Amino acid sequence: MKRIGYLLLLLVTTTLQAQHKKYVTPSDPLVQKKLSEWQDMKFGLFMHWGTYSQWGIVESWSICPEDEDWTKRRGPHAQNYFDYVKAYENLQTSFNPEKFSPEKWATAAKAAGMKYMIFTTKHHDGFSMFDTKETGYKITDSKTPFSANPRSNVTKEIFNAFRKDSFSVGAYFSKPDWHNKDYWWPYFPPKDRNVNYEPVKYPERWEAFKTFTYNQIRELMSEYGKVDILWLDGGWVRPLSTIDTTVEWQRGIKTDQDIDMKRIAGMARSYQPGLLVVDRTVTGEYENYTTPEQEVPHELLPYPWESCITMGNSWSYVPNDKYKSAQQIVQMLIRIVARGGNLLLNIGPGPDGDWDSMAYSRLQEIGGWMKTNGMAIHGSKPLLPYESGDFYFTQSGDGKKQYVFLLSKQEDVKLPQEVVINNFMAPAKSNISLSGLGAKLKWKAEAGKTIIQVPSLVQSKWKGKYAAVFVIEH
Repeated sequence: MKRIGYLLLLLVTTTLQAQHKKYVTPSDPLVQKKLSEWQDMKFGLFMHWGTYSQWGIVESWSICPEDEDWTKRRGPHAQNYFDYVKAYENLQTSFNPEKFSPEKWATAAKAAGMKYMIFTTKHHDGFSMFDTKETGYKITDSKTPFSANPRSNVTKEIFNAFRKDSFSVGAYFSKPDWHNKDYWWPYFPPKDRNVNYEPVKYPERWEAFKTFTYNQIRELMSEYGKVDILWLDGGWVRPLSTIDTTVEWQRGIKTDQDIDMKRIAGMARSYQPGLLVVDRTVTGEYENYTTPEQEVPHELLPYPWESCITMGNSWSYVPNDKYKSAQQIVQMLIRIVARGGNLLLNIGPGPDGDWDSMAYSRLQEIGGWMKTNGMAIHGSKPLLPYESGDFYFTQSGDGKKQYVFLLSKQEDVKLPQEVVINNFMAPAKSNISLSGLGAKLKWKAEAGKTIIQVPSLVQSKWKGKYAAVFVIEH
């Protein structure tokens, strides 16, 4: 199993390094500035939310006619695809998340040390979580019970609440739309996730879909206040010329699905100067940073990136989901930051409009650690050798402080009398202290190692969880 895991990590790293060769650095100074600011944030919140939360199922994918375990249909209509889709779309008529309070989410996320937020304004199923004028399949339509609520335009409410708490905000938007008749044309049954007709053969229909997509993104960019990130999903909607045949899922794309990203990005930035555009998996000018999904790259990546990872097992709300421990999340954040990336941690709100209580508990636990050690995360830069055994390294933006994380195998960190950091030499005449305590520690450097003495008094007095942080000032 270890050999398989190593080979998988090697494959992931090789793939991501290949992407780097195609990475295009933004030329717009405003985009460059915002990208640098975003890289300093390190920790963000992702939220997948839609009508599907009522069934507690995977977001959107159960209406996709692909034979995968994660797209399987369940429930009384599962045996007939068209009956199932009808029942799924009818969820609109019962969606009423009366506990919706985005201020509660923003408060919890801020206390955890999160700095930015991405919300699913529309997933692949096409249900708009904003007051679009382009379709009635939306949360603010009269068919939806929650439309009577004064806060029914949840995207606007979420953006406002998080901006008020000093977050940067991002709009997740699905390029494919499986409800739109100009993407999945009812004349043909859908065969898979892709458009179900040939756009070259029916150009007027494809143009109508492009216009629909453009208009919805324009609404989000022009009517919802300051937006910092346009996070586009559904990478199969792309020019055929951009397909990477070394990536398995891209080999299934047989049709050109160019939606004119140049026009979309130009329009979006006319309303939101400096906007980061993330056209996921479509390497080039409109993928300002890359987004490895449910994985942590195995080594430093020399371009902007963000691991998007679920707090539980699912992107969407699932009853009794198994949540990662605070220790797992904090240590994952450390690994990601030491390798030059950001962590975008997903929580799926439930059908009542609130998170599972476990999500709040996890954020509170993470926040306790971040309150003491966040200075080694936010605004930090990678530091050679990046990692060595259980040690990970970052430095302050100005390079005046270095941080060494010692990851613990247990929740409570037990410090030995002598901490030996291999393959790392602290700068001469540095002061070394333990974050959260401040007392200077004796240390020495020899044979390529830094050896820190931890007196018994410090061992007994210092209390910490998940990872200890040694602060080196020089």
